[in-house]
Amino acid sequence: MSLAFYLDHHVPVAIAVGLRQRQIDVLTAQEDGRADSDDDRLLERTLELGRVVFTQDRDFLVLAADWQRQHREFAGMVYGHQLRITIGGAVYDLALIATLLSLDDMRNRVEFLPL
Repeated sequence: MSLAFYLDHHVPVAIAVGLRQRQIDVLTAQEDGRADSDDDRLLERTLELGRVVFTQDRDFLVLAADWQRQHREFAGMVYGHQLRITIGGAVYDLALIATLLSLDDMRNRVEFLPL
């Protein structure tokens, strides 16, 4: 079973589509009815759902660092800077992460794209 992702509202829909074409389990913040939730709440939500968040929002990096310092648990995060990765590159790298890593591997961890 591959890793499941939660895409925040900053992520282009094309990334969700590409991942789903590769049979990767994806839930977007919009689909979850959380498009207006703050980042803190979204990170809590991913832990509740057992999904790693993928974001292109730098504020999430600050939040994850704060949570790591506080020893506050989160499901994991993958960050891809909007100007440093293409949609195709993000889909490829996320699919690779989904097949190689487990939720336990990603817990309280931040990965950066491109790999």
